[in-house]
Amino acid sequence: MSEIRISPGVTASAEEVFGIFDSNLSAVEKDCRVQVVCRGDDIIISGEETERAAAAITEMFKVVESGQPLDEQKVSYILALSRDGISYTQSSLARDILCFTHRGRPIKAKTLGQKEYVEAIKQNDITFGIGPAGTGKTYIAVAMAVNALKNKDVEKLILARPAVEAGERLGFLPGDLQEKVDPYLRPLYDALYDIMGREATLRLKEKETIEVVPLAYMRGRTLDNAFIILDEAQNATKEQMKMFLTRMGFGSKVIVTGDITQIDLPRGTGSGLKDAMRVLSDVEGIAFCRLTDSDVVRHPLVRRIVNAYDRYLEALAGREEEE
Repeated sequence: MSEIRISPGVTASAEEVFGIFDSNLSAVEKDCRVQVVCRGDDIIISGEETERAAAAITEMFKVVESGQPLDEQKVSYILALSRDGISYTQSSLARDILCFTHRGRPIKAKTLGQKEYVEAIKQNDITFGIGPAGTGKTYIAVAMAVNALKNKDVEKLILARPAVEAGERLGFLPGDLQEKVDPYLRPLYDALYDIMGREATLRLKEKETIEVVPLAYMRGRTLDNAFIILDEAQNATKEQMKMFLTRMGFGSKVIVTGDITQIDLPRGTGSGLKDAMRVLSDVEGIAFCRLTDSDVVRHPLVRRIVNAYDRYLEALAGREEEE
């Protein structure tokens, strides 16, 4: 048990830093196993990981002073970085902007894993973004694609997804073929609407500058000067993955995203994403970025769900090996 006293020495108010009902402060206390007491301008920290708690609280003051919002996700990530002695405010995460939404909101990499993903996309013609739900794989890919289109680095955007049945059959859905597959493409539309706005997206879609299509529609095409994204790639078969990757033409860039723990293919059908990870691991110009639960930027409960499933699958695999 130790005690440490700090004076942040910045202009940000303690109320903004500590959050509503001291929720941010409670997160620090729980994560570092400490107690925090404010006396005047001093903050007294006692408990187990007092130095890490002090570093995290100081970072939180700096974030608020810089004008950034301090939400639950950001506090969680500051604490996660502090375990490795990494400073959030010195990591350039707060400064690098990928693009702006149609409402003027800046889009940035929120974690070091996301930052590495962005750098890989910039430096390679084909990038695989592999990781669990909530790590921003698709959203960052769409943001990078929109930015490339705005900068005239490419002439069109093509976003594809396998229309794989996950418990429901396409034939029983109402409507024509396009109406049947649209629900599978909705997450891609959601990202485009959030970044570009609905009207701008639909206008560019009418001009065929933006295409959102099922993966099967890609066969037979050669795509030059395009930014091409394959989402939910774990549900592409081996043959579909090879077909998709060989659509790439001159002046194009490709991003493939997926989560190998959520494969919906029929039993006995191999995942094209898992196959590509083995076959293409040493090919020059192709990068594989593996995001983890530390990069989850949704509700904190999502990270705990991901961790719980990982532990369960590891235990299950261990029992199968023993048998």
